[in-house]
Amino acid sequence: MSITSALNSAMTGLTAAGRSTSVVSENLSNVLTPGYSRRSLALTSAGDGFSGVKVGHVQRINDPALQSSVRSANSEVGVAEVKSAFFGRMTELVGSADDPYSITQRLTDFDSGLIEVISRPDSGPRLNDLAIQAEELVRSIADAAEGLRNQRTAADRAIDVQVDTVNQSLEKLQKLNAKIAVSQSTGSDSASLLDQRDLLIDEVNKIIPVKVVNRDRGQVALFSEGGAVLLDGQAAELSFDGKADTLPYMTLGNGLLSGLQINGIDVATGPGGPIRGGTLAAQFEVRDVLTVEAQEDLDAMAKDLIERFQDPALDPTLAATDPGIFTDQGAFFDPVNTVGIANRIELNDKIAMQGQAETWRLRDGLNAASPGNAGDATLLRGYADALDAKRTVSSVGLGTANLDASTLSANLLSRFAQSENSAEQNVAFAAATYTEMYQRELAQGVDSDAELQNLIVIEKVYQANARMISVVDELMETLLRI
Repeated sequence: MSITSALNSAMTGLTAAGRSTSVVSENLSNVLTPGYSRRSLALTSAGDGFSGVKVGHVQRINDPALQSSVRSANSEVGVAEVKSAFFGRMTELVGSADDPYSITQRLTDFDSGLIEVISRPDSGPRLNDLAIQAEELVRSIADAAEGLRNQRTAADRAIDVQVDTVNQSLEKLQKLNAKIAVSQSTGSDSASLLDQRDLLIDEVNKIIPVKVVNRDRGQVALFSEGGAVLLDGQAAELSFDGKADTLPYMTLGNGLLSGLQINGIDVATGPGGPIRGGTLAAQFEVRDVLTVEAQEDLDAMAKDLIERFQDPALDPTLAATDPGIFTDQGAFFDPVNTVGIANRIELNDKIAMQGQAETWRLRDGLNAASPGNAGDATLLRGYADALDAKRTVSSVGLGTANLDASTLSANLLSRFAQSENSAEQNVAFAAATYTEMYQRELAQGVDSDAELQNLIVIEKVYQANARMISVVDELMETLLRI
C-alpha cells in the first residue's frame, strides 16, 4: 500500500467515523421521541481502484409489514374504546343491579309505595310519598333518555372533529410527499420527513384504517380499507355537516342528520362501507345504530309504563283520550308517536308534588270531582295489578316478550350491563394485541445500550485511523529528512 492510499483510507475512515458518531448521537437523543425510526449509516468499500470507505445515505430501520400490523391493532383498539365508552355510559344512566337510583330500583320503590298506601288509603303522607316515588321513576327514565341524547350529540360532534382532523392530516401528507420527492431527487437526507409522514399516517389510520401504497420518488398513496382514495397525488376532501343538537326522531335516513362525503360523493358509513374499521365508522355506528336501538329500548319501557295506567278500564274517571298517571308531556300518549316518549314522559300535573299535588286522586280517580271514600283502596289495588300484568313489549335490544313492568326494567338494565361487559372484553383483547405488536415495533427502535456500544466501536475506528495518519506523517517527515 502506498503512502497516498494509506492516507486516503485513513481520511475516509475518519469521515465515516465522524458521520457515524452523528447518526448514533441522533439515535440516542431521540430514544424517547414518538414515531422516531432508528437510523444507520450505509458504509461500503470505495471500489473502482480507490482505497478507503464510501459513506452512503442514512437509512431508516423499520418493517413495513410490522408497521401495518401495529396500525391495524391500534385502529381496533380505537373502535373498541368508542363502543365501550358508549355502553359504559348507558349502564351509568339506566343504573346497575345494586344501584339505589337505577330505573329498576325506582320502579321497585314505586311498587313498594303502592303496597304501603293500599294498607292505609286514607293516609295523606303515604299518598304523597307514592306521588314522589312516581315522580322519581319518571325522572330516572327521562334522565336516561336525555343522557342518551347527549351521547348521540357527542358522537355527531366527534365525527365533525375527526373529519376535520383527517382533512388537515391529508393536506399535510400531500405537502410532505412533495418535500420527500424533492429531497430524494437532490440526494438529501429525508429520514426526518419520513418520520413525520408516518406519524400523520398513524393519525389518519386510527380514524380511517388505510393501506399504504408506495409511489415514485418516495411518495405514498393512501387508500381506505374499503377502497376509498384518500391520497394519491392530491388529498381527498371529506365533508360532514355536524349538528349542534340531536333529537330522537332525527336520522340519517330522513335527512335530518348528515352523512359523509368524499370529494363531494356520498359514501356509506356502515360496517361494510369505505371508511370501515376505524373510530370514524365507530362514531357513525354510535350515532346511527347504537343510540337508535337504545332509544327504542327506553321508549319501549316508557310506552309500556304509560299505557299500563292510562286505560279507562283501570280508572273509570278517565275518558278515552285522557292522560293517566304517566303522560306524554302532560297529554294523552298516542302509541303512533312512540319515538322519543322516554324523553317526554312526565307525571300527571294533578298528582305531581311540584304541580297541583292533589294526591288523593291516586285513590279516587285522576278526574274525580271531589275526594271519595278515604278507606277505598280499589283503584290503588288496580294500579298494583297493572304493574304485575304481563304485556307484550318489543324492541331491537329487548326482543319481543310478554313481561310485567318489573321484569321489563330488569331486562333493560341487564341488556346494557351485558353489552358493557362484552365491550370491555373487546377493549382488553384489542389492547393486548396492540401492546404485543407495539412492543415488537419498539424492539426495532433505538436501543441505548447498543448505540453506546456502537460509539465505543466508532471511537476505536477513529483512533485507528488517526494513528494511521500520525504514522503517515512520521514517514513523510523521515523521507523529507533523508
